[in-house]
Amino acid sequence: MSASTMRAPSLWTALGLIALYFVLQAVGSTVIALILAVALGFVRLDQGVTQVDNSIHTMLEQPGMQAVLVMLTLGLAASSTLLLTRHRWPHLWSLAQPPGLGFARPSRPLYLALAIAVGVAAPLLGGQLTQWFAHGQTVSQDIQQLGADTPLAWRMPLVLVVVSLGPVVEELLFRGVLMSALMQRWQTGWAMAASSLVFALVHLPGLQWQWFALPDLLLLALLLAWLRLRSGSIWPGVLAHGINNLLAVAAWFVVAHLSG
Repeated sequence: MSASTMRAPSLWTALGLIALYFVLQAVGSTVIALILAVALGFVRLDQGVTQVDNSIHTMLEQPGMQAVLVMLTLGLAASSTLLLTRHRWPHLWSLAQPPGLGFARPSRPLYLALAIAVGVAAPLLGGQLTQWFAHGQTVSQDIQQLGADTPLAWRMPLVLVVVSLGPVVEELLFRGVLMSALMQRWQTGWAMAASSLVFALVHLPGLQWQWFALPDLLLLALLLAWLRLRSGSIWPGVLAHGINNLLAVAAWFVVAHLSG
């Protein structure tokens, strides 16, 4: 296999792929909402732009529609990103260590057990850090508010998407493509730190720009990067990331039980 075939993604390519993933979510959300509104009869093609916008908002106020939109949008953005990456770097896909993307079996089963421990411990430790920096301010996420406003019947499929598809594509982007690109330029520790910082920063909009959530995100990202490099696989990080997300949205079910 030639050296050019095994070359890691460039830093700009990695950052561009991450930007593309979030742009696909933003643009895809608008397009999918319009398609749903037309299909369900909320929008007619002869309406003006203002009427269309109002009709889409009316549709999204219906029970479960925001959850459907999020699932379809994430499905589109994630599948497109995974397919594009697989097509662009097929020989790096299953290579264990960087520049490989880590879609390989972990070097030892122990790392799956460690992933479970990380998934449980990271939100607990990170939550303490966040509360310490927040000084009593309420910390909330857009996805948690979405879950609280979603009917019980739609919460399970929404949770499944959040704890599975989201972690797979984010581990590929941040601990696969980006960290591999950074490790071609910097030492491993700096590459871990930089990729973790990017991960934390891109999640701030979903946290309503609450800067005091950064330590929690950084801690999680550093632990996920450590799992990726030590295990030679992306899967322990996916598992830990999924458990972290699951614990973050577990309150949805508590709210549903208390309000039921």
